[in-house]
Amino acid sequence: MPPLLQVCDLTLHGRPVRFRKPFRFGAVTVEAADQVFVTAEVEVAGHGRATGMSAELMVPKWFDKNPALNVADTVAELRRSLEIACDLYLGRGDRDTAFGHHASRIGEQVARCAAEGIPALAAGFGPAEIDKAVLDALLRALHLDVYAGFAGNVMGLDARLAPDLDTGAIDRFLFGRRPLQRLAIRHTVGMADALDGPGGLPAIAADTGCRHFKLKLGGDPETDRRRLAAIAAALDGAGIDYAATLDANEQYADLAALGAICDALAHDPALTGLGRRLLYIEQPMPRETSRQAALGDLGTRWPFIIDEADDGYDAFPAAIALGYRGVSSKSCKGLYKSLLNGSRAAVRNAADGAAGYFIAAEDLTCQAGLALQQDSALVAFLGIGHAERNGHHYGNGFAGAPAGEAEAFLAAHDDLYERRDGQVRLKIRDGSISIASLTVPGFASAVLPASGPAGHTIMQQEHFQS
Repeated sequence: MPPLLQVCDLTLHGRPVRFRKPFRFGAVTVEAADQVFVTAEVEVAGHGRATGMSAELMVPKWFDKNPALNVADTVAELRRSLEIACDLYLGRGDRDTAFGHHASRIGEQVARCAAEGIPALAAGFGPAEIDKAVLDALLRALHLDVYAGFAGNVMGLDARLAPDLDTGAIDRFLFGRRPLQRLAIRHTVGMADALDGPGGLPAIAADTGCRHFKLKLGGDPETDRRRLAAIAAALDGAGIDYAATLDANEQYADLAALGAICDALAHDPALTGLGRRLLYIEQPMPRETSRQAALGDLGTRWPFIIDEADDGYDAFPAAIALGYRGVSSKSCKGLYKSLLNGSRAAVRNAADGAAGYFIAAEDLTCQAGLALQQDSALVAFLGIGHAERNGHHYGNGFAGAPAGEAEAFLAAHDDLYERRDGQVRLKIRDGSISIASLTVPGFASAVLPASGPAGHTIMQQEHFQS
């Protein structure tokens, strides 16, 4: 029986993170973002009190791409999502399983956010961050690492939010996982990134050994065709044996435009090599269109996955009915949704006798430290071999964190980090990172970030108590 717990205390604080180079995706270019830290204190029945943490960038203009909103507006929505979630998680003073706290509140969370004009994807951000911190505290109270905790379902994950599943299938999926010890880096090529020179693709591949690339699209078939042709030429010219994914971040207006770039990938001599190496295409059309338009024959050319359209527990099944084969895992969208979607893919593949449905590991620039480690552990548990890891090249390692924090993470996880170019940053070898050291009590970290604001805070430290 999963242990019952009460969420007793929640604290939010943050710090600004400035990127070392601009990150252009969709219709926005991001040069900095706010990182929020959630600290949760819980009382676990039979095990006393424990504290856990989570961390995540509040990336602007991704959770809500409404053109009427500016960057600050979209970040304010995420802060408000956190505030509403804190009120809900603490307001009842109830005891439940870790997942039970989430499941009994997510409906009201979405409704309260909708009443303030906050879309479902942004509404899920607050619970996602609290859930990670609560799980970290629970695992520390039980002296379990996250893989053992997931496999034993100590969080009490069940099918109440996924009526297409049964709880037995979820338990079998969790118990049958064999977490990975290394993850291949999928290097993102933003639309403003150089292709040649010191920061170009051949130099990156030579420096890190990366062989997986995620290529951003802008939504205009001809412009994207030229950009992809230049990328393919740069990789082929350097003799790099690579695999690629494409991500349009909702920029393709309709199926006709999407069909045009797919035709180019299939028939343009400059792109057919890339087309053969293409693993899947991510979120090509706006989330609203993705909910309505069946892919038809396009879905038979390459697998398509949803990302921004994954704004609720019914999103993946709805996408499958329209011809999509996969869905992204991002801990900022909710770790429980990732685990349930993993179960769904496993059940469907077993029924079909094939492996056509899958979970992909995507990233909103998880920064070095707790955010990256918790997301990487989730990816490793799901068995996804390669993961987008934007934080290693858009973020500058632990820059902006207190020096003592960076040193503590380096000492505790020296397989994952190294000191390089004057900064503690990811240690990438042969295109991959080691995550063996994440098998420690708690949610994937032997140490926690500084518990209070560091330097200039992006929000006043906020304290919530039951």
